[in-house]
Amino acid sequence: MIPLFKVFMSHDVDEPLLETVHSGWIGQCGQVDKFEEVLSNYIGNDKCLTLSAGTHGLHLALRLLGVGNGDEVITTPLTCTATNWPILMQGANIVWADVNRNDLNISYESIKDKITDRTRAIIVMHWGGYPCDMREIYKIANDRRIPVIEDAAHAFGSMYENSFIGKCEYSDFTMFSFQAIKHLTCGDGGALFCRRLSEYRRGKLLRWYGIDREGPRKDLRCEEDVVSYGYKYHMNDISAIMGIYNMPHAIKNIEKARENALYYEKELSDFSGITLTQVGNPEKLSSYWIFSVLVEDRTGFSYKMGSKGIMVSRVHERNDIHTCVRKFKSSLPNLDYVVNKMICIPVGWWVTKEDREYIVSSIKEGW
Repeated sequence: MIPLFKVFMSHDVDEPLLETVHSGWIGQCGQVDKFEEVLSNYIGNDKCLTLSAGTHGLHLALRLLGVGNGDEVITTPLTCTATNWPILMQGANIVWADVNRNDLNISYESIKDKITDRTRAIIVMHWGGYPCDMREIYKIANDRRIPVIEDAAHAFGSMYENSFIGKCEYSDFTMFSFQAIKHLTCGDGGALFCRRLSEYRRGKLLRWYGIDREGPRKDLRCEEDVVSYGYKYHMNDISAIMGIYNMPHAIKNIEKARENALYYEKELSDFSGITLTQVGNPEKLSSYWIFSVLVEDRTGFSYKMGSKGIMVSRVHERNDIHTCVRKFKSSLPNLDYVVNKMICIPVGWWVTKEDREYIVSSIKEGW
């Protein structure tokens, strides 16, 4: 079976990881600081908070923005539930925006229609690593003074207008996931990049109970007053050392995924059974964590690929069908159109030239 996902772990990490495990310092210590510096230098934004999960970054962002009971957050239902459950954690109401048929990302036209006086934030998610229409979205939001949060769980290494996603040029916060099967993995973990220094500084407190880890103290942290409660969301040195040594390989693996994606685009662009998504915009450079297409008779397509030893999947179910968010249901015609047609085929670093040729020939056989 050619897998849809595969964990990458560099052998370079073996020795330093063992040293870290036995160092006596395995919480948030020096390796976390080093990893944040590595990430900041790559993205071009030094306001980086590493975390124990990407979802914690979204929760922190909402908390830093003061989103609370009765507020509204506009978001996409086409994503992992990890994008949207933090909204519920803050007691806010979800407002679903529709997606674009051509790239599966949140539609800025739909966002514009969904804004009310109660809108306190907009969450956009870069599906598969393909950047959303950030300039248009940020203009809509900025005109109404509504903050924008980027869920870049799929988009580490993606670029928009020649800048890395995470620089926060068209957003207030950007979250990355370093979960097991992402381009860059720390085993698990994430990061939140901030636009403003004030929110970065407050985020450093909130990710660790509300306690200042860097301030002077006489007796550990016993004498420090906690002004605003926080969480245990910080990254540890074990995860950080994986990130440091996986980072150079992640950059190379993203390039391999792009090469595979370009091959699919070339070979499948004129094939009548497949509609390609996320193509034709030079301002958007995807990291291609997944490669999504639209097909008629998705069940038949999936069965055919499975019989050929090729793993395919939708990857994520639309979030708006779950019982816990039933009260937020709304009309989303574009999502209704794509959700029964979309499917993802293997595109990552493990897909060899022979694999991708086999995948294309298998698709062209029909289903």
